[in-house]
Amino acid sequence: MKGHRLDLKAVPALRLDLRGVLPMALAALSPDEIAHLPVGHGRSLQALGDWFRIEPFEADAPTLHLHGDAAALARCDHIGEGMGGGLLMVHGDAGDHVGSGMGGGELRVLGSARDLAGCELAGGLLRIDGDVGAACGSPRPGQLDGMRGGLLLVGGSAGERLADRMRRGTLIVAGDVGEHAASRLVAGTLVIGGALRGRHAGWGQRRGSVIWLDADQAGRWQDSPPTGYVAAQADAPVAWALLARDLRRLGAEVAASADVAPGWSTLAARLAALPSLPAPPRLLGDIGVDGRGEWLLPSG
Repeated sequence: MKGHRLDLKAVPALRLDLRGVLPMALAALSPDEIAHLPVGHGRSLQALGDWFRIEPFEADAPTLHLHGDAAALARCDHIGEGMGGGLLMVHGDAGDHVGSGMGGGELRVLGSARDLAGCELAGGLLRIDGDVGAACGSPRPGQLDGMRGGLLLVGGSAGERLADRMRRGTLIVAGDVGEHAASRLVAGTLVIGGALRGRHAGWGQRRGSVIWLDADQAGRWQDSPPTGYVAAQADAPVAWALLARDLRRLGAEVAASADVAPGWSTLAARLAALPSLPAPPRLLGDIGVDGRGEWLLPSG
């Protein structure tokens, strides 16, 4: 039996730390062994079985499903941290650090997540159907590198410091983003479907690409570039064609997914339309740090 369902019994009085509770780690264990695994509850360690009912089931690959009241699951932190393979489904909300340091496999949250979702993501797929808090795809506290690979999809909106110090990979947010989005971006691709709610987008950006899909937001940036950004004097049609093709394929995969969340259907249609658009206007910056990043502003 490679699959396990964990049902949260009650709302934790303090926050639960579920690091180490991973599909591949649980696949070789019996329900009794799983029940005795230690998890953090505030400052103490308690048995996983004190908080979750454990039900094994047959699966072709290591699989873990977390169930419970959304508010209760939102008090569970570090879900999927360091995950290297398998499938982890959260049937509700998630706390801080969901998918932190993840290197492989697929982790899907059917609700929203709190702060530091996907920080230092290195591989695999992290998909959050709802909103995320601050510092999504950014460094963990005290570290210098943010997201370093993989694919991170957010069906709702994101808080401040989205993709701070991102170095590689693709991060797509269907909704609005908070201030300091793409701050200190080093490389990678960030796609934003909504508007900026705040200031200082792209502060300190050195390289990488940011695509603003919202026509009103893109128009505002084109008419009045933010501080540190200037209009490019040359088009990049070949690079745009390749990037748009990849994003169209991603949009088709999202649209074909089972139980598509509301934010995904609109996002998939917008991604699918990109290859039919001409190479969009570009802004370059942040020139305040000799940056060579680019903002792409499709108008369709």
